Amino acid sequence: MSKPTVVLGFDCETDVGSFYTTYRGLVEGTPKLVRLCEDDGIAATFFFTGVSAREYPEVVRQVVDSGQEVGAHSVFHETVGEPIFDVPGITPLLPEEIPHRLAVATEWVADASGYTPVSWRCPRLFGSNDVINALEGLGYLADASYPMYFFRDRLGPYHPSADDWTAEGSLSIVEIPNFCDMGMESHDEFGRDRDQWPLFRSESADALLGHIDSFLAYVDGKGVPPVLCFYFHPWEFVEQPEKMFVGEGWVIPDPFITKNCGEYALEQMGLLVKGLKARGAEFVNCREMAERTP
Repeated sequence: MSKPTVVLGFDCETDVGSFYTTYRGLVEGTPKLVRLCEDDGIAATFFFTGVSAREYPEVVRQVVDSGQEVGAHSVFHETVGEPIFDVPGITPLLPEEIPHRLAVATEWVADASGYTPVSWRCPRLFGSNDVINALEGLGYLADASYPMYFFRDRLGPYHPSADDWTAEGSLSIVEIPNFCDMGMESHDEFGRDRDQWPLFRSESADALLGHIDSFLAYVDGKGVPPVLCFYFHPWEFVEQPEKMFVGEGWVIPDPFITKNCGEYALEQMGLLVKGLKARGAEFVNCREMAERTP
């Protein structure tokens, strides 16, 4: 099989995504990931929400000083595109709000990092035509938002169409599909069981590597160069409570979301990187992936 190109993306946000209000993962988990990347000599992209970058600029600077790429991830981890499934309490932006919100997120991340980000990821991979056109207008080079598990047509990086961000077209920005196991049969209405997050910690790195091998065989059979784009989160590498009181009530995530967060996750991430290297993987950040896409 062909050797894969790997794009590691870490989405830097509140703990447990939009559900908790704390930032322990961002503050304590991000430095662990920076050290892991340094120790293993690999590249990654850290996608910061605007508010996390504004409130914790010292964390952003740690990423910058390590030589890793800083990207943007909305202002407040809101839904900026078209949702695939419902998330309670999360209302998508109106189309006319999107250009302004993306510009604000870009500005806040730029203020903290010292340079204008050129790589983007939508929260929950909920993108849209309005998002991709706004990113094009802002000069972004890469968007790592395409949920392969749902759309399934694009298996590798491509230049999207202004009229359909899920189809190939003539925009300058490069869309990078997120990894899923296309070699398995799906039993979920949205195809979410193909999306293997967070299998590396809910089970093990070996379990995820099994699905990676399935995908590599799948794309090899189609003659497509293998690109593995992953999304992880710094909060996964800090132990998380099973529930949290927020505002006027308790938030209780599905148990798989917080399972094995902390040291086990960090250990398994190291084993995942080792397993990918054993498969001949080359690690690049999103900007580099976009620059090498014809």
